[in-house]
Amino acid sequence: MQIRVGGGAMADTDMDGGSAVFEDELKYKYGIRNQVLYRLGVALLSIGLWSQVRWEDIGVVRRKAAAFDSLGGKRYREALNKLVWGNFVVDTTDLNNERLQAEIHRAIIVPLERRAGLHRQSQERDYAEGQPRWPGKARSIVTLVVFVLTNINVLFPYQIPLPFPRQLLNGIRHILSAIRVVPLERKGPGGPQRAIVWLRLPMNFVTAPLIADLFLLIIQAIGREEVRGGTLGTDHISPLDIMLFFITLAYVAISIDASGLIRWLAYKVLLWGGESGHELFFYLYTFFAVLGSFIGNDPIILSGTPFLAYMTRVSRNIEFPRAWIFTQFAVANVVSTILVSSNPTNLVLAGAFQVRFVDYTVNMIVPVVITIMALFPILLHVIFKKENLIPRKITLHELPEEIRATMPKNPCIPYARGGAEEEENPHADDEKRKMIELAEIMHPYLDKKSAIFGSAIIATTLVVVLVLNAVILPGGEVPVFYITLPAAVIMLCWDVSCGWLRRKGTREIAHNGRRELEAAREARTAAAAVSSTEAELVVASENFPHSQSTTDMTAEGEESTSGSNVKPVPKYSIRVDVEKRSETASEGKATLMSLVSDAWTWSRETFPTATAVLALLPLALVPFAFTMFVLVQALVTKGWVPVFAYGWDHWVGRTGTVGAIGGMGFVSVVLCNFAGTNIGTTILICRVLQAWVIIHEQPGVPPISNRTFWATIYSMALGVNYGAFSTAFSASLAGLLWQDILRSKHIHIRARDFARFNVPIIATSMIVGCAVLVGEVYLMRDALLYKST
Repeated sequence: MQIRVGGGAMADTDMDGGSAVFEDELKYKYGIRNQVLYRLGVALLSIGLWSQVRWEDIGVVRRKAAAFDSLGGKRYREALNKLVWGNFVVDTTDLNNERLQAEIHRAIIVPLERRAGLHRQSQERDYAEGQPRWPGKARSIVTLVVFVLTNINVLFPYQIPLPFPRQLLNGIRHILSAIRVVPLERKGPGGPQRAIVWLRLPMNFVTAPLIADLFLLIIQAIGREEVRGGTLGTDHISPLDIMLFFITLAYVAISIDASGLIRWLAYKVLLWGGESGHELFFYLYTFFAVLGSFIGNDPIILSGTPFLAYMTRVSRNIEFPRAWIFTQFAVANVVSTILVSSNPTNLVLAGAFQVRFVDYTVNMIVPVVITIMALFPILLHVIFKKENLIPRKITLHELPEEIRATMPKNPCIPYARGGAEEEENPHADDEKRKMIELAEIMHPYLDKKSAIFGSAIIATTLVVVLVLNAVILPGGEVPVFYITLPAAVIMLCWDVSCGWLRRKGTREIAHNGRRELEAAREARTAAAAVSSTEAELVVASENFPHSQSTTDMTAEGEESTSGSNVKPVPKYSIRVDVEKRSETASEGKATLMSLVSDAWTWSRETFPTATAVLALLPLALVPFAFTMFVLVQALVTKGWVPVFAYGWDHWVGRTGTVGAIGGMGFVSVVLCNFAGTNIGTTILICRVLQAWVIIHEQPGVPPISNRTFWATIYSMALGVNYGAFSTAFSASLAGLLWQDILRSKHIHIRARDFARFNVPIIATSMIVGCAVLVGEVYLMRDALLYKST
């Protein structure tokens, strides 16, 4: 690389032959000290972005340079920014100056030549003679092993028992209580305590990837590059943008759900279906499909799953709920394929290959709609054909008029149902529990103003996202969370304002409900104590048949004894004990935990909707996503991606476009279960396909056709969305959420049952979707050469 230095003042014209821009104006107005170096930096920026950047748009150039990231690496990025900003350690801009030339050689030429040499060596090793270079370093192999073991751990969570000295644990507790972080623990009666306390470390979808990342950092298998690429992003894939979009849009969607709109609409569909089981199944199927196409799968799962759990339980002739809940889960994930905004996986895919949101929807809507149409009769007449799953006539318990006459309460208010919450316990009276569940679906709560406002917000947000994505030129994309974040803030302000205006009523409901719930629990506990005492007396009388003691029941139902040493049990002794404990606890000083608990209780009673939505946000899944992004990025930097890319290239070379669709559909569905949910799978496959494109850009390698490339991309879109309902709960974040909701409603689905019921559904969906996609790409795509943007 050489620099040619010319003498004299510089008055240059732009690259398009436009008007002259003098160096003095650039220097004093924009701070550009040397136009030659600045233009060289713009040229490097254009090369790195694979798109032309006009040097006159100085603000755009500097923004893109500051946010620049690519496979060029750290050296390329630093050299580019030095040229654009003129950040050299010498105090001159004269290119004839030897000190400036030496600095340019040190900071620009040498790093770029080293990078170019490494790139040439890497290309020769990775892509020479059409054969991949297998990573041979120990750290590369360890990275792959850790990635596989982490995903197995996500599939099969467990706990690790860890020994902890009791004295050290007590010392920590005393220190925390001394500084009033936690309350002082009161020692109860008991024998000698063991010196070792066994603590259990959960190894699940949150802790396992985090520990894997820390381990790879300790052994220096990964470093700053992998962490930065797995969080801030690289090559058009930005995990941070994706998760911000996911969380902010989720708030708006969950807020709509909290208004009661989805459950109220489902109730209307239930009335529309009447007593016909098949018609009701069709109406609910269509309802979830249409609604999920616009708001995504998470709101459907959050509200639809409890609705179906209650509906199937209060029915007299639906023995098992699996037909309804598995159908709803599958439909919600199928229709989330249509819009980019419906699923984070779609965002990853669209960003990685610069797919416009409108183009994505146009290509996906036909396979998804036909899948939905073909899947319904198969579910009804083949997979769930038994009468006890979807009966021809559904009979629900009748809701008493006194319940219909009452005003439904906002379920977001704590203790809104009072003693009814105790009756929902699985050990409660069966008839009372069914009446409570029946009221949930036949007498739902609806906040009309919040439902209308939230629907307008989410509709406006989706329209703005689609329009901006369609009109903004490539290279000037706006992160989608720039649109969803203001929408979430507006919705949060609405929820907080409504809560503040209604605070008097909600606090009264919460206080009354808490008292009713405590009374119900005390009565249940007292009844259990009386029953236990009766049993003890019966056993005592059987063991001592000659005893003169007798047991009689008084008119009030209390036990009285004569001639025995057994003391009577007061009816309300439990309540007295509870009151004494509460008085004793209240005598202690306030701690940080008690203050936080009180503040959260006050917030729930004052702002019930906002706090309920915040509590339902999948925030625990954010660290899981980021740590999995880092693991996938580690596979990229350690050289495993070219290996996978060559394997994919050989498959496509032998099977063609049809094989690309079938193979990618199969691989993406399988990997959803073993590569850190469908989000991790999407990132990994996108990296592999980006490397696949690079392979075909090498000299002497035939290029990819448009038809084959886009067939592969959209087949992956089908696989990573449909793969959510395949063989493991952890195949998607939605699956983990669905499992938690069902467990809270006392419906426990084993892992093998999840796989057994979903396999015929996913097989049918993928066969139909891929078959339609084959016809679509042969009709809509040509066989011309694909050119990456």
